Amino acid sequence: MATITVRDLDDRVRDQLRQRAAANGRSMEAEARAILSGAVMDVSWLATLIEISSTYSVEGPDLEPPARDLPREVALG
Repeated sequence: MATITVRDLDDRVRDQLRQRAAANGRSMEAEARAILSGAVMDVSWLATLIEISSTYSVEGPDLEPPARDLPREVALG
């Protein structure tokens, strides 16, 4: 396992991390690990989605819109 140090972290960010960790029942360190892991996983997932979707055509089939009738008159009263 690796260890990283985050320097010059804004006090507001630290406070928000502390609150978020408390809300999730984790330490600040565990919360930071969860956030970092989620961020990396999201990027990997997005890259995979983009790679898979690039194999499909972006143009759909040529379809004609359905014929529309004019609205019928309604007798009031």
